[in-house]
Amino acid sequence: MNKFIRASKTGRRRLSNGRKISTGTITGYTMCLNLVELFEKTQGRQYSIYTSFKTSQQHYLAQRKYWKQFAYAFADFLYKRNAFDNHVANQFKILRTFVNYLHKEKGYLLNQFFPVNFIAKEMISIIVISPEQLRFLINDTTLEESLPTRLKEAKDFFVFGCTVALRVSDLLSLTEKNIEVNETGVYLVVSSIKTITKTRILLPAYAVDILKKYKCKSRFLLPRFNISNLNIYMKQLAELAGWTNIVSKARLQKGIPVLLYADKKKKILHRFCDLITTHTMRRTAITTMLSLGMPEY
Repeated sequence: MNKFIRASKTGRRRLSNGRKISTGTITGYTMCLNLVELFEKTQGRQYSIYTSFKTSQQHYLAQRKYWKQFAYAFADFLYKRNAFDNHVANQFKILRTFVNYLHKEKGYLLNQFFPVNFIAKEMISIIVISPEQLRFLINDTTLEESLPTRLKEAKDFFVFGCTVALRVSDLLSLTEKNIEVNETGVYLVVSSIKTITKTRILLPAYAVDILKKYKCKSRFLLPRFNISNLNIYMKQLAELAGWTNIVSKARLQKGIPVLLYADKKKKILHRFCDLITTHTMRRTAITTMLSLGMPEY
């Protein structure tokens, strides 16, 4: 599996469309390998993969039983670590990708034995702010004047992100070359870092004003943030905006909804402001665009 990860890093192994594997995906591969190694350590055994060019029915059934036992044991190991269904399903997805690599690149015939769709993925409910809440952030001068400088910058970043629907990695990399001005207005033209998809967005006046505010401060269009700190600032901003209503949050474990608490011991549920993250920006913008009748494509 280390060879599989190295091949993905160096570009020898690529996606079916020829693009290189993203850094985030490779990080997921490494985390999966670490979990398998930890699992083997707790089991006191190693799982072995055999090449098999001639397979009898007896050998086939033995191998299928072997990997079925692995799947159940590995899933139980992950659930004991308090993993949710999506995390468990993602580890099996990575392992299936690895097994397919062994089959296609190394000539192993193991992929016929590995469990398929072993754990169902869940659709996680999305956290978005309403158009009214977005308008409040744009227009409320009292809130603006009460914020320290760094939170004002975070507010501008958040408002811009809730308008243009870009991923946070794309927002942080915006420069002057992403701006196009013509007789119809100011456009943001972006090629996504993750998907290499080109997007052209007509900016409303308040978004243009945000860009003007930071125009001479650096070569980037928006303030610079560490993503972890930005998540913290956004939660603080939402709290100061008064978005502290209680929200129930649940995740699936073995298909059963499990209620999540902000404080597990005291059984305290989450406040809305505590669930705001950088991804809320993209989800809010997409939700707003769809509600306004924009075609999904």
